[in-house]
Amino acid sequence: MKKIVIASNNVGKLNEITAILAQLNIEIVPQSALGVAETEEPHHTFIENALVKARHASQHTGLPALADDSGICVDALNDAPGVRSARFAGEAPATNREFQDERNNRKLLELLVNESNRKAHYYCVVVLVRNADDPQPLICEGEWHGEIAWAPRGDGGFGYDPLFLVQELGKTSAELKPEEKNRISHRGKALTALLARLSPNDVRRHLR
Repeated sequence: MKKIVIASNNVGKLNEITAILAQLNIEIVPQSALGVAETEEPHHTFIENALVKARHASQHTGLPALADDSGICVDALNDAPGVRSARFAGEAPATNREFQDERNNRKLLELLVNESNRKAHYYCVVVLVRNADDPQPLICEGEWHGEIAWAPRGDGGFGYDPLFLVQELGKTSAELKPEEKNRISHRGKALTALLARLSPNDVRRHLR
């Protein structure tokens, strides 16, 4: 079976990516299972950070690698937190992601406490490299537009999902079933676009 390493240690992301890519009939391995630590994300754009992560995972494993870089962009905050979404309230141990998510959500609500413009969107870019030096990585993106709720709702998802209100459904992302979220989310759209570009020949070319 062909194999691909996912350049993330985020359990929520890994679950979503694995579910959406299941139809490829490939072995999906998280980088942590191969002893690869997360790398720095020093850039100001999602695409640059995704490329860094994908190349890092491929370099350390010798496998094709897929990386996702994503975040939430809030209109009233000039698209912040953006690439700093995971570190919006400051750094926290990687093993304490739920605590970090709570801190990030609390900070976002505090900054918007007197703000009537609650519009926001999630953005995701996924990058697939055949090897660490791949000059032609596959790059796909997706956006998911909504609003920031006034208080957290729902127990599902991760990150800002309890605050991300999907107006047409009247629910936050955290209130959606996983399969429903994967159909309409920023990550779902980016990965679906990637699947559309992976013809049988592309699978043979990019994965092994």
